[in-house]
Amino acid sequence: MPESTERGALTEAVYYILLSLYSQLHGYGIMQKIKELTDERVELGAGTLYGAISTLLEKGWIKPINDQKDSRKKEYLITETGKSVVNGEIKRLEELIKNGKQIAGGGYQ
Repeated sequence: MPESTERGALTEAVYYILLSLYSQLHGYGIMQKIKELTDERVELGAGTLYGAISTLLEKGWIKPINDQKDSRKKEYLITETGKSVVNGEIKRLEELIKNGKQIAGGGYQ
């Protein structure tokens, strides 16, 4: 069974960090991408971001890119394992929406 279903739902921050890293980015770029994707609804602080990056590196869901000229700006990219986790989360979210619409009739109250 994939790791994402063994550990449960992704946090919104982790989900958006992973989505952001489908293209190579450094920390500040990740924060900007998340703000853009969420129409500025989600704004991660540096502590939250770098704590999550550390965890995602340990899990092998993202990897550092070592070809930077400026070593202060570490860049990251999602791995195939990370992509699998994102796909599992998308399926889980689609199921939530489908079941919610079936039971609640699709209305937003």
